[in-house]
Amino acid sequence: MTGNAELGERKIEWASRNMPVLGRIRERFSKERPFRGIVFSITLHVTKETANLVETLRDGGAEVYLTPANPLSTDDDVAEALKQRGVNVRAWRGMNPEEYFGAIDWAHSHNPSIIIDDGADSIVRAHEKNLFTNCRVYGALEETTTGVIRIRALEREGRLKIPVFFINEAQSKKLFDNRYGTGQSGIDGIIRATSILLAGKRVVVCGYGLVGRGVASRARGFGASVIVTETSPIRALEAVMDGFTVMPILEAAKIGDVFITATGNIKAIPYEAILLMKDGAILANVGHFDVEIDVATLYKEAKKISEIKPFVEEILLPNNKRVYLLAKGRVVNLVLAEGHPPDVMDMSFSNQALVSEYLVKHKDLKIGVYNVPEEIDIKVASMKLETMGIKIDELSEEQKRYLSSWSL
Repeated sequence: MTGNAELGERKIEWASRNMPVLGRIRERFSKERPFRGIVFSITLHVTKETANLVETLRDGGAEVYLTPANPLSTDDDVAEALKQRGVNVRAWRGMNPEEYFGAIDWAHSHNPSIIIDDGADSIVRAHEKNLFTNCRVYGALEETTTGVIRIRALEREGRLKIPVFFINEAQSKKLFDNRYGTGQSGIDGIIRATSILLAGKRVVVCGYGLVGRGVASRARGFGASVIVTETSPIRALEAVMDGFTVMPILEAAKIGDVFITATGNIKAIPYEAILLMKDGAILANVGHFDVEIDVATLYKEAKKISEIKPFVEEILLPNNKRVYLLAKGRVVNLVLAEGHPPDVMDMSFSNQALVSEYLVKHKDLKIGVYNVPEEIDIKVASMKLETMGIKIDELSEEQKRYLSSWSL
């Protein structure tokens, strides 16, 4: 598909104005050129925010090959604008699996020095195809919780072959991107797709990690009565103490109006739960992959499937009740809205940029998983406060000594 490059340019510029921390980093990179001779394979959602990260790296001297992190998350206008700027992009909305993984292979064929990923498809593919026999990869950066889980599994099985930085684990990323970003954009996608009034509805949030907390909080802010389902006793207890109702999914299924999965796991909403739902229930997912709702069985058992508007499907169940599936069970905030606001991606992508620079300066790291260096995490948060015009106190030398001493 081909987008409108002029519209894409305006979107990229709009995001840029709301990403001041990344803008400062870009200005420094353009002078210092830390990525001269460095090739990046980047697998991220192709949005206006990602475009600003790509241009930050390019201004730092990098050669970039960009592919999407989800077959339905590409903004074609932005992709076309980047192509007009001379960026190497292979991405369009609606890729089939062969096209999607073929694009990742295309990016890998250019011998990347650094892999930036969201969901670990690119990192896993590099291991499956043994990319590392053909080129030296200094390391990789993983953006999201789902990808972290997959990479930890590679490490646990002794199959990890490169150092990987978990951008997702930076405090200045996960406490804001996951909670405030997904919390707002997930609800935004559902409202744009359905035009429903959330006030007075029962919204069931499956999972109470940082993402689930953000979604639950925003749904309550719209006036919804929120029910949480969980498998973790700790998170379930936290949800109760945050004022939410907690119950198993098979009980919540009977009374919910809108269901939102945020677990990172398969079948958070199993097919047997869907059969218990009210006529007209709405199903949405904010997790990375389309596995959290049992979409495969839902499609297989449906008596009829009708697309009533793009990516909004009315599915007639064997019991003659209807449910409405959004975005084919894929990440609703990117398929039916615009993803996270640029204000929050400013911090996420500033971490990506600064950790990439760190990786270039430390090319001989041992194989393993790494958190974002604390000094980078703090720097990003400090710069964000500074661009917001907010000042905070600093510890005095006396206070520092007190906090480092065992004596009162």
